Amino acid sequence: MANNLVIVESPTKVKSVKKFLGPSYTVLASNGHVRDLPKSSLGIDVEHDFEPKYITIRGKGELVASLKKAASKADKVYLATDPDREGEAISWHLSKALKLDPKKMRRITFNEITKSAVKASLKNARDIDMNLVNEQQARRCLDRMVGYEISPLLWKKIKRGLSAGRVQSVALRIIADREDEINSFIPKEYWTLDADLQVDGMKKPLTAHFYGKDGKKAELQSEEQVRQVLSDLQGESFHVEELKKGERTRKAPLPFTTSTLQQEASRTLNMSTYKTMQVAQQLYEGITLPREGTVGLISYLRTDSTRISEEADQAARSYIAKQYGGAYTATGNTANTNKNAQDAHEAIRPTDITRTPVSVKEHLTREQFRLYQLIWKRFTASRMTPARYETDSVKIKAGKYTFTAASSKVIFDGFLSVYAPEEDGKVRDDYLSGITEKSSLKLL
Repeated sequence: MANNLVIVESPTKVKSVKKFLGPSYTVLASNGHVRDLPKSSLGIDVEHDFEPKYITIRGKGELVASLKKAASKADKVYLATDPDREGEAISWHLSKALKLDPKKMRRITFNEITKSAVKASLKNARDIDMNLVNEQQARRCLDRMVGYEISPLLWKKIKRGLSAGRVQSVALRIIADREDEINSFIPKEYWTLDADLQVDGMKKPLTAHFYGKDGKKAELQSEEQVRQVLSDLQGESFHVEELKKGERTRKAPLPFTTSTLQQEASRTLNMSTYKTMQVAQQLYEGITLPREGTVGLISYLRTDSTRISEEADQAARSYIAKQYGGAYTATGNTANTNKNAQDAHEAIRPTDITRTPVSVKEHLTREQFRLYQLIWKRFTASRMTPARYETDSVKIKAGKYTFTAASSKVIFDGFLSVYAPEEDGKVRDDYLSGITEKSSLKLL
């Protein structure tokens, strides 16, 4: 029987991947990087084409030795580190540290830890992509050169403990430039004026906002102007000048990328970026479920793409049609192409849409459940039809001044039946539905 070795990054993945492979496969973990630049020196030969000088990371010697021993006994070695440039670099470092025979070494990647994805990766095994490796090396060397050269200068000139870096220094410059813009901004006085009106047949008063004068939009830039308007309105009656009804649609949101997940988790769950990525990593690597073992609940968490595989897309549409009905199932292409995205991986999504948050809640921590629920709802909503709103807008005349009011109500919830942003709860249904062009208005 063949003896195959699969090396993943995380020990948690070992259980998840092992259960999808037969007895001819051994799955071991590298625990992340096994080689890096030395901490005691720059580690880059600047005089010779910026050649990096890698060493085995302290404390990883025994692990490297055990992996090397296992690899020497294997007929095939599959490097299954994460499907990004960092993972590609780890695979390359493993190939060097373990002195792997190129003839029996293959690189495999999977965007989700599921049986179909792992099996498919073996069928599509390939060589290590040196373009990705070189990208990672360039970034690592820049990180080291910028940090090692500038950080000591900061300690000497400003404050000890400060650091500089390829990313953080540029980000700090952007923040500083933005702060300069804020400091140089000249504040402009701006006033608003609302009229609370009692409308015949309506229990709640109507709040109309100042629009302008003589039919033209105007801004109130001083208290004096506001007082002048109030003076002019003395004794004037308010009446409906124009009433418009219409309809608008609101498209479903796109599934999460890494950045949009971090933003939404911060906004709705009060999770820090670090905590979001930590919990998402747990959901990706696998959660133990009864009768299923260790299961990866979400796809790979580091992505800038909103693309979804055809298989996952069809599964979602079938689920929605069954659970909510055909009227809620989106038709056509729901993707959005970002020309600046690398598009190396799918958007973040559940690996199985039928595995609902409620069905796995008792097996998750509170943080895992809340984040999984957010991802599941967002992805499901992204495959659903737009919400439809009935809109009402009214122009109210009082002397030479115009006030306006607008409202909308949901007439078909569409994706909102699954994923409703918090601000939707602030919309007052039927806010203007009772008003007509003949309605009597009384200033309160």
